[in-house]
Amino acid sequence: MIQSRTRDMTFCGMAAALAVVLGMVGKVLPLQLPQGGSITLETLPILFMAYWGGWRLGVLTGFLDGVLQLVFGAFIFHPIQVVLDYPLPFALLGFAGLFSGQIRLGILVASVFRWCSHFVSGFVFFAEYAPEGTPVWMYAALYNASFVFPEDLICMVLVPLLLRRLPPYK
Repeated sequence: MIQSRTRDMTFCGMAAALAVVLGMVGKVLPLQLPQGGSITLETLPILFMAYWGGWRLGVLTGFLDGVLQLVFGAFIFHPIQVVLDYPLPFALLGFAGLFSGQIRLGILVASVFRWCSHFVSGFVFFAEYAPEGTPVWMYAALYNASFVFPEDLICMVLVPLLLRRLPPYK
């Protein structure tokens, strides 16, 4: 039991650290949006852990990734915005593991949850950045969709490939 928990925590820590590194150097496009967000491979280790180790480990990995992002530099405007943009959306990705038989559907659902968290943050805390004449809800929706869903598509291809190449976790 103790050995299993130690192994779980080790894998979560390693996956979260890899997610942070991939967020910093694994940019698919050399594009950083003005209020944060870019297309990276950061979500790959979180989604991988959600399927390989189970949804609980996926949620923990995502939460740790969000906290580590805060440590290594984040766009901070308000304490609630911090939760909505960092630990919560990445922890929500871990729930993809609940869809064990349907990997792509699980990734899509979890990414929609992540997008919702970023959307609320954008709608409430970043409204001032919406171009004049653009409804704030539309700006928040499109801004966050511009990086969440491309990452989602990349992970829909890569996560199943990685899972096929590794032995089962348990």
